[in-house]
Amino acid sequence: MTDGCSAERMASAASPVCLTVNGEPQALAVPHETSLLQLLRNDLGLNGPKYGCGLGQCGACTVWVDGVAARSCVIPAHGVAGRSITTLEGLANIAPTLGTLVSSLPPEGAAAPWGGPAARRGRWHPVQAAFEDAQAAQCGYCLNGMVMQAAALLAREPHPSEERIRAELSGNLCRCGTHIEIVRAVQLAASRLAASA
Repeated sequence: MTDGCSAERMASAASPVCLTVNGEPQALAVPHETSLLQLLRNDLGLNGPKYGCGLGQCGACTVWVDGVAARSCVIPAHGVAGRSITTLEGLANIAPTLGTLVSSLPPEGAAAPWGGPAARRGRWHPVQAAFEDAQAAQCGYCLNGMVMQAAALLAREPHPSEERIRAELSGNLCRCGTHIEIVRAVQLAASRLAASA
């Protein structure tokens, strides 16, 4: 084919996609084969979601699409046009139990109503603060997925049992074996959220 319109060339041609990321409207031109993870990391510089398996099985790339936890490595960027994406970087702007944007958060450095030492260090979601306070990390590679999945659970179900937490996080892999601390962190976040309600 000499007309320059081969299937390969058409597939890789960039076309516009508009979506909202962490509350900010975004308009980008990306090839159709671009995954949401690639758009977030490469085009927007958001490094919370990680590339793990590339198959949607490890959870390192978890983000929220319209408030629902989803694996960004297997979602085409053009497939989420017009939708709202929340990454780890934007999680602090989400109401912990509602999954909606917060209109006013505590000022930078002020104590959040859900408490804990980490919450006072910045504008963190209570799940993020609980993960640090519970020391639920080794290498940290899985944390994006664990935090995003746990926050999604607590937004839907504010008082989950330990079994429910384990079931919710079962699709998120941690190679370091910090699952006990991770479960404790989710329980800590749930108890802080209940105390602040």
